[in-house]
Amino acid sequence: MGHDPISMSNREIDRYYIIRKLLEKRIATTTAATQLALSPRQVKRLKKRVRLSGKQGLIHQSRGRQSNHRLPEVKRTKIMTLIRTRYPDFGPTLVTEKLTEKHQCIVSDETVRQLMITAGLWTPKRGKYKGPHRQWRARKDTFGEMEQFDGSYHHWLEDRGGTGELCLLASIDDATGKITKAVFAAHEGVVPVFTFWRDYLLKNGKPRAIYLDKFSTYKMNQQVARENHETLTQFQRAMRELNIEPITAHSPEAKGRIERLFQTLQDRLVKELRLQGINDIVTANHFIEVTFIPDYNKKFDVVASSPDDAHRPLTAKEQSSLDMIFSRQESRVVRNDFTVSYQNTWYQLTPDQPVTVCKKDGIRVEEWLDGSLKLRLRGQVLNVTVLPERPKRLTTKGPWILAKTSTAPRTPWKPGPNHPWRKRNYHPSTTTNNLIPSQG
Repeated sequence: MGHDPISMSNREIDRYYIIRKLLEKRIATTTAATQLALSPRQVKRLKKRVRLSGKQGLIHQSRGRQSNHRLPEVKRTKIMTLIRTRYPDFGPTLVTEKLTEKHQCIVSDETVRQLMITAGLWTPKRGKYKGPHRQWRARKDTFGEMEQFDGSYHHWLEDRGGTGELCLLASIDDATGKITKAVFAAHEGVVPVFTFWRDYLLKNGKPRAIYLDKFSTYKMNQQVARENHETLTQFQRAMRELNIEPITAHSPEAKGRIERLFQTLQDRLVKELRLQGINDIVTANHFIEVTFIPDYNKKFDVVASSPDDAHRPLTAKEQSSLDMIFSRQESRVVRNDFTVSYQNTWYQLTPDQPVTVCKKDGIRVEEWLDGSLKLRLRGQVLNVTVLPERPKRLTTKGPWILAKTSTAPRTPWKPGPNHPWRKRNYHPSTTTNNLIPSQG
């Protein structure tokens, strides 16, 4: 058999062997149709073409020919001349728009893309790695069952009033898509986040869960925290005391509802603040709470599957302890002179205390949102005074004795003239046990 002018694909070669068996009457037409996954009518057509043309009958007749829809060579040359002279650094889509607007040359963007790739003016992007399959998660059924929370840094006021970049803290209900609260803050630290959720709980109650990312305010990412699950951030500790479950997402897509909200707000909210002429944070927060959030929720919220509200009201004990819960807390140990150090400041425990205080007792230092400081032991706030400087170290041991400290400088000891160290041939290994050095 002669040399094929057009090479056959593996699929066509497999077809040829099956059709040849059919021509040799080794298999039936229905069997060939099953093996080729074709209809019996199509198998009969292929059988006829192989009988007349041999292997070439299985090759598509359009292979090797130019497409009937191919641009004329004159038009292709004109397009490439325009691209090289005027739009060499443009993308294919933008080039197509400019060809239509300015040169009345109507052509598809894919055709322009292929022309630019052939000419070396455009490098096709690599296909995006899709990674493992992520299954879509349905919304929660009830309002307040889960709140998605995050912070977004942006020039929300477009630098009016010298505000610069601000952080918008926002929460959105997973079941209804409602913005439950949004407020501008300087950063996404512990104090702004605590202030946000303290006001949220006083207004709405406690949600069942909060869905957030792995920012250091919400989750400790160090190796020691992964090995010891009792190592908590201030936020995790506060949520545990309130019986609210914090859920950390492993990717931005997992909490896509709050991420998409910020994309929308960076477009809509920025323009609304500009139209209102708002230049400061206080006015912006008031506008968001009173005007923007109600209008937004009226347009974009959805109806939850269940009409119930999963928010739990605060108990009387939780309300009275809310300032204590939303405080930055650290542990300290009472020193021998009944002082405690916190952030380079020394505090003296006074003699009159609501509970008995002993040395080495572990106390809890609470830094409240209003800036006040509380030292607590066994649930009671201790009485303290601020010391102007670090107290002197005690020199006399005893549980309740404050001894005077010597302020004279210490004189270094010098060996006497007959001390073995002053001997020329002295070596520690040659010194006898009976040799008693003079103290001078």
